[in-house]
Amino acid sequence: MKIYLTIAALAAIITFLVTPIVRLFAIKIGAVTSVRKRDVHKTPTPRLGGLAMIIGFMIAFYIATFFDFLKPVFETQKQLYPMLIGAIGICLLGAADDKWDLDWLLKLAGQLGISAFVAINGVQLLSLPIMGQTVTSQNSLIVFTTLAIVAVMNAVNFIDGLDGLAAGIVAISSSAFFMFSYILTFGMTTYASAASLISVLLVGICVGFLPHNFREKKIFMGDSGSMLLGYLMACSTIIVTGNIEADSSLLDSLPAFMPMILPFLVLIIPLADMTLAVVRRLVKKQSPFSPDRMHLHHRMLEIGHSQITAVLILYLWTALFAYGSSLTSIFPTRFVAPIVGICAVLLMCITIVPHIIKSVKSDSQ
Repeated sequence: MKIYLTIAALAAIITFLVTPIVRLFAIKIGAVTSVRKRDVHKTPTPRLGGLAMIIGFMIAFYIATFFDFLKPVFETQKQLYPMLIGAIGICLLGAADDKWDLDWLLKLAGQLGISAFVAINGVQLLSLPIMGQTVTSQNSLIVFTTLAIVAVMNAVNFIDGLDGLAAGIVAISSSAFFMFSYILTFGMTTYASAASLISVLLVGICVGFLPHNFREKKIFMGDSGSMLLGYLMACSTIIVTGNIEADSSLLDSLPAFMPMILPFLVLIIPLADMTLAVVRRLVKKQSPFSPDRMHLHHRMLEIGHSQITAVLILYLWTALFAYGSSLTSIFPTRFVAPIVGICAVLLMCITIVPHIIKSVKSDSQ
């Protein structure tokens, strides 16, 4: 555990120190977000924050190779290096979008190509239960894996609308997933695993970036950051899931099936936001990537929350689902579910309080 914490701290420190340099670079090349109607920020703000994140990730990743504790991971988990190549590619694709605002079809094609590359090179599911049948076809699993990575990437991208929102949600989700992947190693010859390593690196680069995302002279992570975080989150969860031969009969045992569904639970907030956005836009016969002000964070602002309050509440919802689902790997579901349910009711009350207050004031007038 100490080594994982050390690696997370290194990733955080490196990202924190590199971000101001990247900010100056973004300003110099004109990678700056102008103020649009749907935006919450009031002044043009440099982006390309993902470049600082990938630098922090790569340097900490390289340092990790020198720890004896983690050497078996690098020797046996061959998909780690294709994953790293894919991370660099995704970040560069996002950086190009941050600078030139790429057409959404071109960006999607790039996402699919890079995701397919890592899926072909080992970051993939071994099997997938669907409607009582278990899919084991190699080609089908590559397609499913590719689509899953692209979906998570865009889910994180969609939720990136308020200062600190995406980085905080991914940090919380990754810390919960680290707990889960670490617990999976109990009883094995080593506590080291590729999923745990990627998860702590993710937590580190998010924590290192967050202070710069809230400051007056701030920087946005941009697509280079949101796509990178989503990609890495997807890879860490797929690497765990890919080590488990899923059988549809496991549906009868939630703890046994948890490795298959946990990736969706820890990212339920961004995935729900993306699903609602895509459906909403398709119903209006618009591109699924066309922007609007109907995301969850926009709705939070509309009912009366401040930006900071909206972010903190979405953090709490993320923590509730992420840690609630992860705890089922430690404690019986019958104990975890009531606690999660009570917390959900309390959190729902906190979420809708401003709306109730506005309604009361409106009625009194």
